[in-house]
Amino acid sequence: MSLFILVAEDQPDNREILVRRLERQGCTVHAVENGAEAVAAFAARRPDLVLMDLAMPIMGGAEAVRAIRAGESGGPAPIVALTAHAMDGVKEECLAGGFTAFATKPVDFPALMTLIRGLTGAAPAA
Repeated sequence: MSLFILVAEDQPDNREILVRRLERQGCTVHAVENGAEAVAAFAARRPDLVLMDLAMPIMGGAEAVRAIRAGESGGPAPIVALTAHAMDGVKEECLAGGFTAFATKPVDFPALMTLIRGLTGAAPAA
């Protein structure tokens, strides 16, 4: 089963790696550079899952999640916070702020795929 995943990541190298790795798993990926673009992309076509960087220009991940959740219909979509800042309390803040799950960067891709399968109930093609 192919998943449609929205990736919001401002760093071009990180974005490209995520997109390539997800596409190799059979996912369809739409990538954006900031939270404002993520909110617009989510509204245009609801993804099966969102991978959202926390620290982005224009609109950060936390603000983007609040905007998505405020306008969301049809139940909450899984939104995974991605951050290189894994300090105490960050995960809890993300989960309390509307994120469904939390992953740190650099991304452990096998662990991320396990998380994606768990959140979506779908198994991306191997």
